[in-house]
Amino acid sequence: MTRGRRVRVEPVPGEPAATATVDGERALLVADYHAGYEAGLRYERGVDVPSKAPERRERLLALCERTAADRLVVLGDLMHSIGDPGGAERGELEVLLESLPTTIDVTVVKGNHDGNLETWFGADGDAEVGDPNASVSVVPGDGIALDGIGVCHGHTWPAADVLECDVLCCGHEHPCVRLKDEVGGSRVERAWLRGRVDPTPFRDHGGYEDVSWLADSSAEPPRLVVLPAFNDLVGGTWINLAAQSFLSPFLPDGIADGEAYLLDGTRLGPYESV
Repeated sequence: MTRGRRVRVEPVPGEPAATATVDGERALLVADYHAGYEAGLRYERGVDVPSKAPERRERLLALCERTAADRLVVLGDLMHSIGDPGGAERGELEVLLESLPTTIDVTVVKGNHDGNLETWFGADGDAEVGDPNASVSVVPGDGIALDGIGVCHGHTWPAADVLECDVLCCGHEHPCVRLKDEVGGSRVERAWLRGRVDPTPFRDHGGYEDVSWLADSSAEPPRLVVLPAFNDLVGGTWINLAAQSFLSPFLPDGIADGEAYLLDGTRLGPYESV
């Protein structure tokens, strides 16, 4: 893969989503949709929360229309349960996929919550949605390379070819920042985490001996973008609190000069000092 050309991943203002050009098509990137989350809360914690499935679906459909997307790329955890989708969760996924425009192809990078999702789409991980012109493909969680953009979920180390891309995008972390005001009040906001890949943990991990920028110390590592969770109920890692542990095996050590941004585009600066 040829690196060094300008590949752009552009956050959608005000939304936990980004756009990019992939093979000449407009791609919409989201992470951590967690369909069926409310059902999971009832089963796992005994907490009864009204389902926000219709609101999630309408937000995503509106984003597809707003960005004129040709492809939807989900960076893991499309569903919430760990296993086969069932009950309310499966119903939410079926309605979502049936509601997408028939011309939009869907790529799902398998997350740690996606269990046996690929078996639901068929033995080969592919299924037709709406009509033969649109399809769903499920790919492994260590990710794939999409025309200079590497996408993975983030719960495991990325594949080597993903690291050869100009930009590495992942989810899983659900990055948030805790913001305090002058009178002592605080609130938590979803955030983007962006920086450069730090080679050290990838070099120490092993298995990446053929990755070009690891073999050549003068080469520039990829840019790293950690997407906020699309689902606004799931919480996440408060990246600006030292006591918080990151979830990804390559974070926070794998990001250099990391900065936090709010969904509205506000640049907060180095995430550790927000």
